[in-house]
Amino acid sequence: MELTKQLAESVLSAHPLQDQRAVEMARNGLLDAAAAALAAKEDEGIQKLMALVEQEGGAAQIPVIGQGKKVSRQAAAMLNGYLIHALDYDDVHSDVRGHPSAVIIPALLSQLTDGEAYGDRFLSAYITGVEVMARLGESIGKAHYERGWHNTGTLGAIAAVCAIGHLKQVSQKELAKAIGFAGAQSAGMRKQFGTDMKPLQAGLAAKTAVWSMDLACSGFGGSESVLDGELGFFSLYGDQKLAERRLLEGYGAAWRIVSPGLWFKVYPFCSAAHHAADAILSLLKEHTFSLEQVKQVDVIFPPGGDAALIERTPLTGEEGRFSVEYVIALAVFGQPLSLDAFTKKAISPEMRAWMKRVNRVYDQTTEPHPDAVPKGRFTIVKLTLFDGTTISKRVDIPRGAPGHALSTEDILKKVSSVTGASQAQQILQAVEEGNDAAYLKLLV
Repeated sequence: MELTKQLAESVLSAHPLQDQRAVEMARNGLLDAAAAALAAKEDEGIQKLMALVEQEGGAAQIPVIGQGKKVSRQAAAMLNGYLIHALDYDDVHSDVRGHPSAVIIPALLSQLTDGEAYGDRFLSAYITGVEVMARLGESIGKAHYERGWHNTGTLGAIAAVCAIGHLKQVSQKELAKAIGFAGAQSAGMRKQFGTDMKPLQAGLAAKTAVWSMDLACSGFGGSESVLDGELGFFSLYGDQKLAERRLLEGYGAAWRIVSPGLWFKVYPFCSAAHHAADAILSLLKEHTFSLEQVKQVDVIFPPGGDAALIERTPLTGEEGRFSVEYVIALAVFGQPLSLDAFTKKAISPEMRAWMKRVNRVYDQTTEPHPDAVPKGRFTIVKLTLFDGTTISKRVDIPRGAPGHALSTEDILKKVSSVTGASQAQQILQAVEEGNDAAYLKLLV
């Protein structure tokens, strides 16, 4: 099979705008990405990255979100990708097992030079990018993530270059080569979770996409079959035979941005802990107990359900984004699961000591809910008090996930919470009108 060429042909010939629900989801994705990026505009990491980029110099072409400055196209893709993903407040997709918008949107925004606007085609390209990234996630196999790869980085560059190719309607040959350039540079490690480098991996994937398309359109030489064969991307990173079955199956018949759909977060931490967050908050609402009364908390996952939660004894709120122990402790201590709790600030010794009461348990016998998000997942939070009382709560579909989704109004409130109601309404208007140039301008 010529997967690379066939993917390029599918990307260039499909018509996502015929699906109105896909268009609506794309608009919500743009709105949610604005909230995530603007929430991070004063992040320490972006200040360090801006300083490095400014030292390097280059043409001032594309704005950096929330910074009031323009940088080169590639630098803008990197910085805006970092910003959207910086606080882990951006969307996720269960097929991707990662964060599509943090890579795809910055790569597309970097094409808006000299105020050029693409209108509805921008939305079409965004839907395309999510589609490709979800299909890559389905095709790469579970072992890819479990070995330690960060899917947002490894799959994002190829997906974003496909989005750019669809936007600009390049030739099939150019897109096939661009996919190859992106595949050759694909990287990202889960070992970096809980550090500045984790969101930078999203930014680097976006930058790689912009650079890869530039290389292809310049006529630079490269393979047009990087996804194929024993030495190809899927053989190196995952499962070639699975990819041959899944990557192109039914392309264009339905859109992954709709089903299983994007998951817009209500909490600024890893989605793998959202089930537990909903569960503990529900228990606190339904029962009366103090943190001193809690002897033990068992957080029960299916095997592998906590793979992204690599921090068991976090030292800072930033590390705590990937710690179910910290999320449980925050809630029991009566502290909100808000942006302020997940910064670089040190976790108090008292809370760190209390987190030792939280245990992870793995259950192979519990039947997953048929509509669980992600598929096959659940989390049960079970509290045992010193008097012997036990209470528990199971969550299969957390708030914000498909099946328990946020509305456009909910996402607008998320934007308003970080930028104010007036600007949020202007961003919504730009998104609804398909004015991609105005959308970018409003994020400056």
